Amino acid sequence: MRILVIEDDPVLADGLKVGLGLAGMTVDCVDSCADGRAALATSAFDAVVLDLMLTDGSGLDLLREMRGSGDRTPVLLLTAMDETSDRIRGLDTGADDYLGKPFDLDELGARVRAIARRGLGRASPCLAAAGILLDPSVLSATLHGAPLSLSRREFSVLAALMERPGTVRSKAEIEDRLYGWQEEIESNAVEVHIHHLRAKIGRDAIETVRGLGYRIRVTS
Repeated sequence: MRILVIEDDPVLADGLKVGLGLAGMTVDCVDSCADGRAALATSAFDAVVLDLMLTDGSGLDLLREMRGSGDRTPVLLLTAMDETSDRIRGLDTGADDYLGKPFDLDELGARVRAIARRGLGRASPCLAAAGILLDPSVLSATLHGAPLSLSRREFSVLAALMERPGTVRSKAEIEDRLYGWQEEIESNAVEVHIHHLRAKIGRDAIETVRGLGYRIRVTS
């Protein structure tokens, strides 16, 4: 998953980037409403972790703008203001979840996965297709019940394809899931990951749709 963190405390933002990264997520961080607004206008994210008190305004105002413009990206509010009235106001403004500071990174990761899963309309926490089962919570994979050894990048590519089995995902979409703004993207990175995946799960499991991208084959 690709996550946008909008947090003006640099120490906390760095901690979130590292912690969520270890949970298999690609994380981009900004520190203001203005930068968050720009990020949302130019990139697609699976979820947003949004601090309520930012240097240039309230996270609630940014959330209100998002929902007013029709942006349905799942949002988890993160704040030191943990009164019941604050939670109610945040949820009523359009937040999908709410977590008060201090918090446990594992819990935050689980909540982010949950809101992203609901945003896709998926009930199960696991992804299944073509005999493959992925569990994003522990970054584990099996093929017909046997353990499957995948690198973090391979897991992310496979998860992107398996979120919508049978749907073509373009190279650019997959790259967006794999790399943050500060990471250099090698021109053939996606092709290399697809090649390695095919060697592990079978060449026929991932279909190349010429000129469009890749998809997981759906078997009847």
